[in-house]
Amino acid sequence: MIRLCSIVAIMLTASLFHVQRSAAAPGDPRNRPNIVFIMTDDQAPWAVGVYGDNTYANTPNLDKLFKRGAYLRNCFTPTPVCSPSRASLATSRYGSELGITDWINPRREPNHGLDPKTTTWYEAIQRAGYHTGLVGKWHLGLTDAHHPTKTGFNYFMGHRGGGWSPNNPTLEHYGEQTKFTGLTTDILTDHAIAFITNCPKDKPFLLVLHYRAPHTRWLPVAPEDWAPFEKLDPKPPHPDYPGLDTARVKRMTREYLASVRGVDRNVGRVMKTLSDLKLADNTVVVFTSDHGYQMGHNGIWHKGNGHWVLKRDALPPATENIPRGQRPNMYDHSIRVPTCIVWPGVTKAGQRVERTISFLDYYPTLCGIAGARLPRGETIRGRDFAPLLRGDKGVAWDDDLFAQYSTKHQSRTHMRMLRTKRWKLVKDYLNPKRDEFYDLQNDPDETTNLISKVDHAATIALMSAELVLKMDEIDDPVLELVKERLDR
Repeated sequence: MIRLCSIVAIMLTASLFHVQRSAAAPGDPRNRPNIVFIMTDDQAPWAVGVYGDNTYANTPNLDKLFKRGAYLRNCFTPTPVCSPSRASLATSRYGSELGITDWINPRREPNHGLDPKTTTWYEAIQRAGYHTGLVGKWHLGLTDAHHPTKTGFNYFMGHRGGGWSPNNPTLEHYGEQTKFTGLTTDILTDHAIAFITNCPKDKPFLLVLHYRAPHTRWLPVAPEDWAPFEKLDPKPPHPDYPGLDTARVKRMTREYLASVRGVDRNVGRVMKTLSDLKLADNTVVVFTSDHGYQMGHNGIWHKGNGHWVLKRDALPPATENIPRGQRPNMYDHSIRVPTCIVWPGVTKAGQRVERTISFLDYYPTLCGIAGARLPRGETIRGRDFAPLLRGDKGVAWDDDLFAQYSTKHQSRTHMRMLRTKRWKLVKDYLNPKRDEFYDLQNDPDETTNLISKVDHAATIALMSAELVLKMDEIDDPVLELVKERLDR
């Protein structure tokens, strides 16, 4: 029996992590651009018009933004659910390293959150002289110790938790819980615009705008956002999936895309503000989502903690750790996020970046753009992808992706994933019968699990060894289960 230490030793030279621990020199303050980082909640790549013919999205403002700069076609989150995705974005580390492996449940974990001793890129940029603000969703801790102003923001307006109403929300404003009237997406945009308008004129600003939409519930929306979808009869992506509740998929698709349209309209408002204030030529704009989404794909809806969208008599039975109706997953539709970056003077209109980008990579990239020092003593696992934005075709870049998701609320799993440009391996170390292997080249929708195919055994074995190595490098607590499986 091959031991864990032997696998690690064999694969040591294949390490794909790029850990940065030293400080980088700051850029010239005179050349520092403003940064607007917009992130939606639960938006799939297919929910943007530029995705292509295989979408019903109606997003004219986002399409314009994506076409103005670099469209990152293969940007992924390390964990396809809210809190760990946001934690990885902020810190360039994996959720298991931060103690945040699933969405933070306020009822079960009222005191849990991102350790305030961890230096986020928001803090690094703030220390570089930026005026910083967060408008919208936080979901990295409810307590005052985990407050956004303790980890890099001069200003916060929004919600510390994970979800709230799409209309008439109660939000924190200047430290007070305040009841607002209107659509939440519009209200957040109002305050984002106010932040931009009122920023100090003697320093650059960082605005992080975290929309709640298109997280459920999707309705109500503005009449103009509902109009394009009121009579839409969308075809589900996998209409022949056995037992699919087609009527439900169609209804949810209409409501979901109307919520996205509300985001699109408000992104247009933000971009108009930058233009009106003559800030557009000196503002880097990033648009992304915290993770992707399914809407009938492979018979499920939702994200990494997915739900079957099948008629009741077609639902698979429950297992020891997976309740009936649940389908935890690491499908591409859950981990891939719609992403574009407009960097005036650097990115080109219509530019496409096909290389694999991880949320971990934002930290060194945005610090570099802002001329901010990488903090000493912090483990930063991401890579600066600015050369890709500059169109440097000679840059060495590894497209393999490691991701993880240990669900603990609706289900109990320990999923670990290795994705190459050709193959994807997903192992659930708590539920081994759920292991999956896909040929992404010939089966991009991941409809056929090849894990038991003998002709792929060698590739699966090699990727399994690489997966163990990656887990070892971050001291993944699930390694104990790996050892148990190897010893059997």
